[in-house]
Amino acid sequence: MMTEREFATEVVARLQKAGYQALWAGGCVRDEILGLPPADYDVATDARPEQVQALFRRSHGIGAAFGVVEVLGPRGADGVWLKVQVATFRSDGTYSDGRRPDFVTYSSPEEDAKRRDFTINGMFFDPIARRVIDYVGGQTDLNARLLRAIGNPAERFAEDKLRVIRAARMAARFELTIDAATMTAARRAAPEIVVVSAERVADELRKILTNRHRARGFRLLREFELIAPVLPELLPTFDLPQGLPAAPTGTLWDHTVKVLEALEGPLWPAPGAVSFPLAFAAVLHDVGKPRVVGRTPDRYTFHGHEHVGARMTAEIAKRLRLSNAEAARLTWLVERHQYLSDAPTMRPSRLKPILIHPGIGELLALHRADAIATGRNTAHVDFCERVLRETPPEELNPAPAVTGDDLIAIGLKPGPEFKRILDAVREAQLEGRIKTKEDGLRLAEEMMGKADREQQE
Repeated sequence: MMTEREFATEVVARLQKAGYQALWAGGCVRDEILGLPPADYDVATDARPEQVQALFRRSHGIGAAFGVVEVLGPRGADGVWLKVQVATFRSDGTYSDGRRPDFVTYSSPEEDAKRRDFTINGMFFDPIARRVIDYVGGQTDLNARLLRAIGNPAERFAEDKLRVIRAARMAARFELTIDAATMTAARRAAPEIVVVSAERVADELRKILTNRHRARGFRLLREFELIAPVLPELLPTFDLPQGLPAAPTGTLWDHTVKVLEALEGPLWPAPGAVSFPLAFAAVLHDVGKPRVVGRTPDRYTFHGHEHVGARMTAEIAKRLRLSNAEAARLTWLVERHQYLSDAPTMRPSRLKPILIHPGIGELLALHRADAIATGRNTAHVDFCERVLRETPPEELNPAPAVTGDDLIAIGLKPGPEFKRILDAVREAQLEGRIKTKEDGLRLAEEMMGKADREQQE
């Protein structure tokens, strides 16, 4: 079974055999040098798009204006068709919209390298001759663990405003220091990121937060002065004290970063990775605190901040155009991030419904990180995980003892009282006070009789 790397090598070999220059380009070269598996492979060539398509029957243009052709290969080990993007060496024209060039002209490998963003992304590799071609000093910077813009940093960020947040992401992901001139130019360009589509910004946040260096990524967003244009709701956290007034432990921002540092993937129902909604919930879990902060002689209060935070989170998700599934999970996690703090003493009727929620593993992961970040123990998380392991599913979420149809059958009409009785029967069932339909109907009839007597009085 052919791998994507083997297919990308084959594409280069066929182009070279036909007399064209062809090289791997960009991020895949960087990853190969670092010994990391590239997410995908890109090929750069002096062949024009029509020449590429003539050489590869199973191909189609996906960026005609930029000279990009997608070449399809055989199915990979996962059953998905292998594919490689082949782009003609080019120079970019002006970037009037701050996102993409107005036009491109075909050029040489050296000119193509110089129009890219950072030196570590500007290298080429010939997989046939097995040599790196580097016109921009990418190897030197990679060895020095340095992130540096190619050429004039101000020009690179002016061309594509998204490069500012990409700089923060790459510096965090690859544990790089940032060239001083690159940092200065990035800060100056940061306010202009508002011209970039919400989807592109959200995708960069997604990549930052699902990487294990997510905490440094968010610290860099602040250093790059990107919080104000991207997540202004976090600005008040910079100065809000955390801890007791007499013994402060930093600011709410500091706490948020500590939660990101402590965050690990869910353990239930099986160990998993940190998802974007989970990591973003770690960022936003206390976002409502600045709006409800109060003060008593010995402590700060934040009554209802989880509900305020959930509403703010829903607005942020809408602004960033997250998917419905991401927004729903993210908002649920923020609103419930304190719910299980007293789990060992909670009534079963309150505990069981949340333990059967599809997001319970992520909620427990968030609770654990929040507790660790504030120096508290994780007994409440351990308790919930033990309940989940030791309690049969039919006990955690039994079929309702009494349904709405059952209540109608004994003469109750749908309405406010109908729901109140149905909820009360379900609560009694979850707490083990009733076990059968007969028990449930008996309780419902008792409640109906009590309601009738109260009306007569």
